[in-house]
Amino acid sequence: MSKNSILQPNFKLSFLLPKYWLTWLGVFILYSISWLPYRLQLLMGKALGRLLLKLGSSRKRVAQTNLALCFPEMSDKERQELLIKNFENTGIALFETGMGWWWPDWRVKRKCKVIGVEHIENAQQQGKGILLLAMHNLSAEISCRGVGTGHPMVVFYRPHNNQLMEYFQYRGRGRSNKYMLGKRDVKGLIRALHEGEACIYLPDQDYGRNRSLFVPFFAVKETATTTGTLIFARQKNTVTHMIIPTRNEDGSGYTLTIQPQLENFPSDDDRADITLINQELEKAIIQNPAQYMWLHRRFKTRPNESDPSLYK
Repeated sequence: MSKNSILQPNFKLSFLLPKYWLTWLGVFILYSISWLPYRLQLLMGKALGRLLLKLGSSRKRVAQTNLALCFPEMSDKERQELLIKNFENTGIALFETGMGWWWPDWRVKRKCKVIGVEHIENAQQQGKGILLLAMHNLSAEISCRGVGTGHPMVVFYRPHNNQLMEYFQYRGRGRSNKYMLGKRDVKGLIRALHEGEACIYLPDQDYGRNRSLFVPFFAVKETATTTGTLIFARQKNTVTHMIIPTRNEDGSGYTLTIQPQLENFPSDDDRADITLINQELEKAIIQNPAQYMWLHRRFKTRPNESDPSLYK
């Protein structure tokens, strides 16, 4: 499928209306900052993250709840230290959006090291489609570009509600990749796999009860986990790999690791399969938990509809 056959958001004259002026201002600031030295942006991001933490937003409470649910063995002090680091990484992630959307390829390549590309190349030489299971890591924007500069992918994503932001988001994320598919375009992703493409899919959000089973995720024994992943993994001639992005602690850039094919996956047991996915996600997250997106309500869907929310 050619990139031109995918429905892309086009520029509209309505984007010049006053309701978008604040968006334009934000985009201009983010674009300008993206050209600053990399290490300076890291420092600015940490400072912004600590400011967001002090403001005590609802997202702070969500992150605190998630950390308490997932790591009950930690002391309050340990969780607080992890929370601070997580918000610092959240601040950095904002500036990484600018890097991912507007950095030229040469600058992305200089900062991103991709390990395991041979797994994709070997599978495609055999005419197979590749399902790459990623996670909501805070460095996702720059990581998406980093993987794409070495081996362009098809990316399954959630379109932005703000149409102007979606215009920039689509072009930014797709800049070094083949094309983007909205989260409802299941047929499009299946078609891409049948065509032997490498496709990125994120299975670690709460999508509600539809096509979900309740299986363990860290210490939460009943976590709503989508079985939608299996629709793609069970496509004929498709192999599944994990892809793990990491921002290097020394400030040198990013390491993006494509792991070997998941063994004995998928099986004919939905529960066993999605339990395995969560276990693989846990292994990836625990390598650097401060870089995971703890700010989203991963446990909003309860096993019983009458169960109280964990986020109140």
